[in-house]
Amino acid sequence: MTETLLNSRILIIDDEIRNVELLEDVLTAEGFTNLISSTEPDRAMALIDTVAPDLLLLDLRMPGTDGYTILSRLQPRQRDGEYLPVVVLTADAARDARHRALALGAHDFLTKPFDITEVILRVWNLLETRALYKRLRELTGQLPKAEQRPWTSD
Repeated sequence: MTETLLNSRILIIDDEIRNVELLEDVLTAEGFTNLISSTEPDRAMALIDTVAPDLLLLDLRMPGTDGYTILSRLQPRQRDGEYLPVVVLTADAARDARHRALALGAHDFLTKPFDITEVILRVWNLLETRALYKRLRELTGQLPKAEQRPWTSD
């Protein structure tokens, strides 16, 4: 499973190139090979559609289209049974910011400046969870459909 996870498509969206480069360096050193990044938040939705990421690392505070807007646009696009983990990147540790992001569908947070060990562990954990969701969906799809019969008592 580890090799499969290392090939996961990880999309990084942050308007600060320093943050993008740091995350790319950390994830590359960990062995991840399929990293896509952008410092242009206005391109986020097009990239998400094109890349179909397994994990999204998303800055909250960006000019133009901010992370909250991107999160709100992601929710209606998700089909039943799909799981796209989103890790919010933020220097804002305020409770309101966290609550708002979670309400919009964020799964986890990384606070700037980044704790490298925390970055790696959160990425691994969420990619593993996504892999388990995908496996469950595959297995569920293999189950025979139950016949719909009205319940009667004999």
